[in-house]
This record gives sequence, structure tokens and C-alpha cells, in this order.
Amino acid sequence: VVVGFGPAGMFAGLTLARAGQCPLVLERGQDVDTRHADTLRFWQGGAFSPQSNVQFGEGGAGTFSDGKLTTRTNDPHIRDVLEAFIAAGAPEEIRYLHKPHIGTDLLRTIVKNIRKEVIRLGGEVRFGAQVTDMELAGGQLAALIVNGEERIAADAAFFGIGHSARDTYAMLYEKGLAMEAKAFAIGVRIEHPQEFIDRAQYGEDAGDPRLPVADYALTFQDHETGRGAYSFCMCPGGHVVAAASEACHLVTNGMSDYARDSGVANAALLVQVTPEDFGEGVLAGIAFQRKYEALAYELGGRNYFAPVQTVGDFLAGRRGNTDFLVAPSYRPGIVPADLHDCLPGIVTTTLAHALPQFGRKIPGFDAPDVPMTGIETRSSAPCRIRRDRATFVAERTPGIYPIGEGAGYAGGIMSAAVDGMKAALAYLGASASL
Repeated sequence: VVVGFGPAGMFAGLTLARAGQCPLVLERGQDVDTRHADTLRFWQGGAFSPQSNVQFGEGGAGTFSDGKLTTRTNDPHIRDVLEAFIAAGAPEEIRYLHKPHIGTDLLRTIVKNIRKEVIRLGGEVRFGAQVTDMELAGGQLAALIVNGEERIAADAAFFGIGHSARDTYAMLYEKGLAMEAKAFAIGVRIEHPQEFIDRAQYGEDAGDPRLPVADYALTFQDHETGRGAYSFCMCPGGHVVAAASEACHLVTNGMSDYARDSGVANAALLVQVTPEDFGEGVLAGIAFQRKYEALAYELGGRNYFAPVQTVGDFLAGRRGNTDFLVAPSYRPGIVPADLHDCLPGIVTTTLAHALPQFGRKIPGFDAPDVPMTGIETRSSAPCRIRRDRATFVAERTPGIYPIGEGAGYAGGIMSAAVDGMKAALAYLGASASL
């Protein structure tokens, strides 16, 4: 069984299906078309769905992203993942571009085609199927419980649950899986006109049709707070999107279509937080995230509007200015607010020190009228499910294979896909040796 159909679960399932294993894939969210419709409805002011949103559903959180296919890993299976994407409809340029990306619009078709391939090869994919419990026999996986009622016997399950499956983390912890808290990062989304970023990077060549829209990567080490601040998930020509996965909590993320043609550049500006900030308990990072997401929800007016503040107001300790350099793209709406009220002091202090430094690297980056939208909390998983390095099997719980970003072993589409593939290959190798 494969639990979750994000990049890790998708490529675990595809690898198992190619080997004739006929995997059963259980995805708590909906198919990508239903999910897209539910998410658009929410962004337009409709009801929020806790099981069909930016975090949950076919393709995982990466389906509503920039679709970046870059990774810091140097693994031979990267080629296998790229070829699978191309076979499913991705442009062939991803084979050779230095910074390949697909975009959320193309990803919706690609993940659907990969699902069809898993089914064609003998697998089964079920949506609206959340693993709510599991049975162990002698410490070994014996069965999974779906939606609180259906029992599915299983001796091997690949858990590609994503970094936002908080209820699943709690269930696994209660069942005795070896887990540990880990550092992650939180902060805001900042937006600039894409033309401004293009000019900053290309100079007089900005606007040349032969050049792609420009991106950036910024880092800053704050010696006063001892924290680093950095840009993350930079989305050229994209949008800031509502990315909540729980009712009455507010989360942002960034997204771009393949053409990256919105005219607005956005990126997260994040500061790392550690177990020393939120407590040593395995699930303490989740409680920390929930605390500040709930504050952001309250600050926005309890209707999923996001708190927004200009850089000038943020640095001066004011609120209320709406004379933005570029209109904030977050939907369903925004509310002028003080972002200090929904972020930890260590984060806002570090960001206040970082912004002028970023402005020295990209002059005008910290202009007073640049808008920042809060808050971003899902940069990576808040805990790790410990596993054996060689076999990918969870410590103390044979039969469980924690994979991908949600398990704490990946950071993005490519690394998660490779992780899921390698775990499936490890399982196939162990099965063949029995």
C-alpha cells in the first residue's frame, strides 16, 4: 500500500507498478480536477475544504507551486523522474535546462497521467481514503484502517504523507513509531513587479524575449539574533496563494504557471526555528505552527483574508499603509495589519535586520511600499520519522516505509520523487532476496 499521492507516493507507486506489484494507493484528498475546483472556489471566497486544498490531494502540495524540478541532490534516479514526467506530458526541455520547471497548470495534467499509468500497470488509486489508524502484530505492520472503518490487510506501507498531515503524524506517534522534532522555517511572502526583478538581474537586457523571467536567491546571517534569513520557493511571474490545511488557520504559499506571466514576482522570506524555540516534544513544532497560523487567521478577520504590511510599515512599527508598489496577489483578500502580531519576535527581528541587507544586494528590494503577506509556515516538515538508511524501513516498526518531505527526508518535488522511488526499489530488492 502507498499512503499519499504526492511526489514521493506517486513515484513509489509507479516504481512498484512497473515491477508488477499492483500497489494500492490511498490518497486522503481528491483527484486533481476536483481538487483544483475546490481550491479555486476557496480562493474566490467559497468554503474551505479540510480534505481538498493546496496541501491535500492528487499530486501533493507541489501541484500548487512553481513546479520547480531543481534539487541539491545528485542522484542517478533524477533522470528517471524527469523521463517519467516527460512521458506524462512535461516539455522535453526539462532534460537539459539548468533550472527546469513545469508550473502548476502543466502539473495538473502530468500527475493525472502518472496516475493513469499506475492504473494501467495494475495498480489502484483511491481518493478520499485517509489512513486514520493501523494495526501492528508483534511490532510489525498488519493492517491499515481507512476513514475510521475499513480494514485493509498490509505487510508493507509507504507513508508519503506530506508535511501537513498533522493528524497522521499524531497517529503514527501514538503507534510507537520512532520520531523526532526537527527545525523548520517560518516567515512571510514578499512581492515585487516582475519587471523590477528582471531589471535588477539583467540590467539593460531586461525584457529581451530570449531571456526567461528572472529569479533570485538571498541569504543573510544575523549575528545579533544568531539566526539566518533567506528567500525560499521564489516564484517568478506567479501568485501568493491561500494554502491552509486546517479550518481557522491561515497559511500562504507561492505558485506559478508554466508561462510565469502574471507580472508579479514573489518569494518567501523565512527564518529558521528549532526545537529550542518550540519545545522538545516530537509534535511540538506542529503546535508552534498552529499557534501562529491561528493568530494570522484572527488578524486577517477570521475569513481567510491574509494580513499584509508594507516593508516601510514593518520596519517602522506602523500599520495601515495600502499604497503598494504592486497589488498583493493573495486571494480571497487581504487586510492591512502588523505582521509582528502573528509571528514570533525572533522571526520579525531577524527579518527586520535582513531586509536592508537584501536591499543592498538588490537595490529597491526593501522599498517602503513593497508588500509582505503573512504567514508562511510550511517550508518543511516539523518532525522526522526515523528510518534505516539502507532499507528505508521505519525504526522499530517493520513494514512501514516513511518517504518524502513529510517523513523529513526531502525538500521539493524532485528529492521527494527520488526518495519514494529509492524506497520502493529497496523494498523490491529485499522482497526478491526472500
